[in-house]
Amino acid sequence: MPEEPKKKKENFLVNSERPTGVLMEISHSQGKDQALGKTIRSSTNSLIEKLQRTKALFRKFSKMNWPMETSPLNKSLVKDSKWENTFATQEKRRSFLQKFCKKYGGVSRPQSHLFHMVSRIYVEDKHKILYCEVPKAGCSNWKRVLMVLNGLASSAYNISHDAVHYGKHLKKLDSFDLKGIYTRLNTYTKAVFVRDPMERLVSAFRDKFEHPNSYYHPVFGKAIIKKYRPNACEEALNNGSGVKFKEFIHYLLDSHRPVGMDIHWEKVSKLCYPCLINYDFVGKFETLAEDANYFLQLIGAPKELKFPNFKDRHSSDERTNVQVVRQYLKDLTRTERQLIYDFYYLDYLMFNYTVPFL
Repeated sequence: MPEEPKKKKENFLVNSERPTGVLMEISHSQGKDQALGKTIRSSTNSLIEKLQRTKALFRKFSKMNWPMETSPLNKSLVKDSKWENTFATQEKRRSFLQKFCKKYGGVSRPQSHLFHMVSRIYVEDKHKILYCEVPKAGCSNWKRVLMVLNGLASSAYNISHDAVHYGKHLKKLDSFDLKGIYTRLNTYTKAVFVRDPMERLVSAFRDKFEHPNSYYHPVFGKAIIKKYRPNACEEALNNGSGVKFKEFIHYLLDSHRPVGMDIHWEKVSKLCYPCLINYDFVGKFETLAEDANYFLQLIGAPKELKFPNFKDRHSSDERTNVQVVRQYLKDLTRTERQLIYDFYYLDYLMFNYTVPFL
């Protein structure tokens, strides 16, 4: 079993000379006190050794081949021939993504901070799975499945929304040290599940702004209404409720947003870095049940474990689909629709989604 998660992250971008210099200055100022000087020198040496070990490990990680190679899917645990078409589709998706990244990626090693790159990836050590969370693409039910695989629950159907999202039961890859991250990225099966960007965007808006929400309304809603709604009433400015889709799009496309981005509408290319972390399995929300249950067979999950198909919240609402999306897009200008596509351009290309009707 790989090592336990580290207690605290270390900043590997700091100037390694600075702490040493401070300690040496203290040692000099207290030179007459030999006992104190000896203690400080010992502390300084210990810190130097620690920094040298850290820098060596970081150099090793930095010299990894980026993008990382994928491993051939191990079909030895899949006994049913009904999955042949699913496997063929999976191979096409992986091949398409790899070719796209090779042609357009142009990156030999990561430019982003390592811990940020892996901060959306959940770890399941028993079955050696890395799952990159893409909100509004089945992530709630995937977390339920990971909890069952971890032995934290007996069934995915009796885990509440709050337990999934606020229970802190699952480990993320950025909770491990560099060695732990390096080992898992090279030996675990890496999966990402994606969704048509326009559908995912509309789904996120409906979930966060069309229902009561104690976080998104005061944090995002108030800022959006204040900047993008002329002559807004005092009630709307105070509670942030009632954001219109057009106002939300103005916020999304604004290079000077009044409040930052959020993972529910952030690009997959910035959540999961698929041209740096080559995923072994690329699932799609449009074929979620088929892809997810095939993946569970590939990793040797218990036979009785099936991917849950229920809607996590607002179960009475119609699921966001092509027809629903069109209803929202009709209130936008052609230019606004084009700008949304431009915003998610990379996601459309790398996951081979059809260009939407604009």
